[in-house]
Amino acid sequence: MHPILEDLNKRYTSKRYDPTKRIPAEDLAVIYEAMRLSSSSINSQPWKFIVIESDAAKQRMHDTFANKFQFNQPHIKAASHIVLFAHNPKYTREDYAKVVDKGIKDGRTQPEDREKAFGSFAFATLNTDENGNTAAWTKAQTYLALGNTLHTLARLGIDSTCLEGVDSAMISEIFKDELDGYVCEVGLAMGYHHPEEDYNAKLPKSRLAAEDVIKIL
Repeated sequence: MHPILEDLNKRYTSKRYDPTKRIPAEDLAVIYEAMRLSSSSINSQPWKFIVIESDAAKQRMHDTFANKFQFNQPHIKAASHIVLFAHNPKYTREDYAKVVDKGIKDGRTQPEDREKAFGSFAFATLNTDENGNTAAWTKAQTYLALGNTLHTLARLGIDSTCLEGVDSAMISEIFKDELDGYVCEVGLAMGYHHPEEDYNAKLPKSRLAAEDVIKIL
């Protein structure tokens, strides 16, 4: 089997984590770089990745489950790390200017072509409403980074759980300073599954048949 398919076949959603195990620093470095290198529309990178690592930060994240989604709360302290995938709800030309200028610094864009590079921003404009809101578009970009991170974790042999069951309003309140106007509506727990308590680890992989989801024209 191709290594990519091996990664995807062994990956599953962990339901319980072993609180005694932590992700090594060298693997964390790979994970963080993979998140940074993720694709995004027009290379917009309209995201922030807030990593919950310390006990104090985990307690703050634990507190965001006070009102709902308590089924995900046990992951917060048991998993090695939690990542909040946050998006910019009002992505502007000034935000894109940072991308353009970094492209010039990296040699991707010539300085004399700076203004021409803003032509791609027209796509962001198409996804901006009359109030300057771009959330539907920028949130979608965070899922590209999330998918890339899931595969990276599978390759490293690290378990994970996507957390769409999070209280975005509470996160915005408790992590207000770190988010600085960005919005988190999905998180990711990372670590190592509990050998006895994670029932999902022993269940077979199940997906719809290829002919049901793939149409080749």
